[in-house]
Amino acid sequence: MKANVYIDGFNLYYGSVKGTPYKSLDLAALCRLLLPRDTINRIRYFTALIQPRPGDPQAPQRQQAYLRALATIPNLSIHYGHFLTQPVWLPFANPPARSPRTVEVLRTEEKGSDVNLATLLLTDAFDGDYEVAVVISSDSDLKLVIEIVRNKLGLPVGVLNPQKVTSWALQKTATFYRSIREGPLKASQFPITLTDAQGTITKPAGW
Repeated sequence: MKANVYIDGFNLYYGSVKGTPYKSLDLAALCRLLLPRDTINRIRYFTALIQPRPGDPQAPQRQQAYLRALATIPNLSIHYGHFLTQPVWLPFANPPARSPRTVEVLRTEEKGSDVNLATLLLTDAFDGDYEVAVVISSDSDLKLVIEIVRNKLGLPVGVLNPQKVTSWALQKTATFYRSIREGPLKASQFPITLTDAQGTITKPAGW
């Protein structure tokens, strides 16, 4: 079947990639391994540009190298959300005696990716762009749009869960539901160097 794959980039990273040697993940190769019976028509990757952090000032450079590598995949498009940082007051879990019960912290949240994914999943369904959709995420906020595509438009939607914990809401909603295991991740790595219109892309050290 003609398949479109919708990838929640941060959900995939924090669920399957962080802390592993599989950060240089070739998403086209991964999709072929995970969906061997389908023809991959389109891959949509949803992410946001990260900022330097005190303990890791090179993180944006590594992300840019990875995004350049992804852009060499002909049928892959990248869709950007954004980060929102704002001060919030939160309670102490165990406040010291005679101290304030709350503390002001800066909370940074990634915004837009789930909405962008849901919008394009639905728009592509209306346009007849796929025969089956596959969502790589464990975000239960996607439950409603999956239900709409399945029940109103009559199209199957599978979920490939990158997290260790099962999303029961998505499992009950999806046409099929499977976990992403280590084997396909290990077998779906970009080479150490790639070339694009800007020149050579080198796999970041430590990846």
